[in-house]
Amino acid sequence: QIGILPLSKKENLINLANEINDMLLVKYRTEIDITQSIGKRYRRQDEIGTPYCVTIDFDSLEDSKVTIRDRDTMQQQRVHIDKLINFFDKY
Repeated sequence: QIGILPLSKKENLINLANEINDMLLVKYRTEIDITQSIGKRYRRQDEIGTPYCVTIDFDSLEDSKVTIRDRDTMQQQRVHIDKLINFFDKY
């Protein structure tokens, strides 16, 4: 399961979140979460056991990269959107 978290409710971030959701739904269970602050959304996803969160920020619109946060290690890394499926296939 993967949480998809746009940093704000701006239309361009929501649209990108929907595109990423459609791409990942082919192989994974996903959930888009746009309510409350990003910290609260991370905690909510942690509580329900979501192992990874994909955060879409304003830089994502420029560089086509998102931040992946691992629930267990709390480590974050930037990954190109086109490489997301390959990234998650490794786990």
